[in-house]
Amino acid sequence: MTECARLAKLHAIMRANGLDIVALIPGANHRYISGATHLALERPIVAFYPLDAQPVAVIPELEIPLFQRHAQPPRLFSYADAQGCAKAFQAAIQAMGANGQTMGVEGGNMRFFEGELIRQAAPKAQVIDADSALTELRLHKDPAEIDSLRQAIAISEAALHASLPHIKAGMTEIEAARILEGHISALGGQGLAFDTILHAGPNTALPHSAPLPYRIQPGDPLIIDFGAKFAGYCADITRVCFVGSVNSAQRKLYAVVLAANQAARAAAKPGATADSLDRTARQVIIDAGYGPLMRHRAGHGIGLLAHEAPYITLGNTRRLEAGMVFTIEPGIYRMGEIGIRIEDVVLITDDGAECLSSFPRELLVI
Repeated sequence: MTECARLAKLHAIMRANGLDIVALIPGANHRYISGATHLALERPIVAFYPLDAQPVAVIPELEIPLFQRHAQPPRLFSYADAQGCAKAFQAAIQAMGANGQTMGVEGGNMRFFEGELIRQAAPKAQVIDADSALTELRLHKDPAEIDSLRQAIAISEAALHASLPHIKAGMTEIEAARILEGHISALGGQGLAFDTILHAGPNTALPHSAPLPYRIQPGDPLIIDFGAKFAGYCADITRVCFVGSVNSAQRKLYAVVLAANQAARAAAKPGATADSLDRTARQVIIDAGYGPLMRHRAGHGIGLLAHEAPYITLGNTRRLEAGMVFTIEPGIYRMGEIGIRIEDVVLITDDGAECLSSFPRELLVI
């Protein structure tokens, strides 16, 4: 999809939600619209998108060359460190005639000080949280986006294949994670989709935590939740293996989580609700007697962010449509003992669903 088509998509969302202007800071939405990557640092950068008018951006002077590279450069209002940014915001607001208009901002992304600069420059504007409306912007992936997701996943899976033979009892979780991340880089990954989650033994019951100095022991479960980035798009895969040996209780837990993963992936199709996929995975775990041990939703959307819409969770009645991409990741966590999670990336197609991740799900002992 071209930049013009994406901007037209934004304008359609704005009209449907009564927004005269949308203000974006560096991040996934701004990258999606502009095709450019900028960093959200201490100097504020805000791009304003008025309906049917040239975009406007308030930027520090040192960012001018990067903004001039945009396929369709916005009208720039720059500022130097010595003068500060307040006058640039006031000039941008005046140029757009923003006072008295309705402006949508990224409520979950925009920082307090950026919001205050906008309010001070446009005291008569109605500034509202537009996150719900903007969710629609990146919800359906086009073929180029899907190709980037495929590449990110392929790099991730190749890195895991290359890493597992080198992960041994006695090394720390941190050391094992470095091995994996080194292979991601060597295989063409353009950064990490998120900080690698790699735990062994009882630490596997921590769903989201950075690797620890814990030394991997024989017989430990090992959970690896990770992903590469490619062209800005994220992979997110989780596999669990066992170090040296696996006992019958561990096999039973693994089989339940695998069955939940398989059931939810099989239920994915156009018209199914996000809620129904969560319920499908959760019911397998409940039927096996482990219902209270599934401590999180069954999945989340993925794209320029590792976590985005659609969220595969109880209560989300959004119907799945072709082009939506999300994870399926049921898990069981027995605190202080073991955690099992198996995560795959699924694409809704016109007539069903395709699992984009293919790393083997069979129980693996390394």
